[in-house]
Amino acid sequence: MKVIAINGSPRKNGNTAHLLRAVLSELETEGIETELIHIGGKPIHGCIACMKCWENQDRKCIIDTDIVNECIAKMAEADAIIIGSSTYFTDVTAETKAFIDRAGFVGLANGGLYTRKAGAAVVAVRRAGAVHAYDTINHLFGISSMVTVGSSYWNLGIGLAPGEVEEDTEGMETMKNLGQNMAWLLKKIHSGE
Repeated sequence: MKVIAINGSPRKNGNTAHLLRAVLSELETEGIETELIHIGGKPIHGCIACMKCWENQDRKCIIDTDIVNECIAKMAEADAIIIGSSTYFTDVTAETKAFIDRAGFVGLANGGLYTRKAGAAVVAVRRAGAVHAYDTINHLFGISSMVTVGSSYWNLGIGLAPGEVEEDTEGMETMKNLGQNMAWLLKKIHSGE
């Protein structure tokens, strides 16, 4: 079993990364392979609505100048997908939104690349607006016929300076529970129960 985590924060080692690593640590403890991919802060082109993904059906976006196609291939092979973003004006980062639009469209155009995979949103926030960002990510999972994994609270952590989220005891516990819940679900799916 493998879980892919996408970090959409422009800060490679910022609070979003801390939260994602906490989730991945729990999964690794359960013997599940993980990979963290950093897309934030890199040039990611938005969807141009060219419909080539529907025409070509080659599991790729026609835009091949960034990391998106590499991520789509990894997402298609993974058992679960976690997308993390910091909160910008009550939503995901621009890179995360461009990624969701393109990866989501390619997934739909190619017969549902992510169907029945587990998905979880993880959001870092300074103070408020995280629930909207959380919803934005979860909308991708819903339209992609995925199973959304929750925790003991919304999957978010509070912090401003890089690493400050580690002081959010409830947020870090939420990430731990999220990792445990995802591991449980993946094991149930793979056991055939």
